Amino acid sequence: MVLAAISMFFISAVLVTAALYFLLAFIKPGVYPPKKVLKSRALTLGCAGGFSLFIGAIFFYFI
Repeated sequence: MVLAAISMFFISAVLVTAALYFLLAFIKPGVYPPKKVLKSRALTLGCAGGFSLFIGAIFFYFI
């Protein structure tokens, strides 16, 4: 079960990194995807990263 927790932490790190990438692209002027699309991608990836971090913590501490 520790392997599942470590996998969830890794997935969480990748998702949060992608969310930060899209958030930084949102701040830059003149980016091709509209800012609305970048904002929704960053929000979606950030929420998924937070959820996978939560699940990983549950696996690590309680199971």
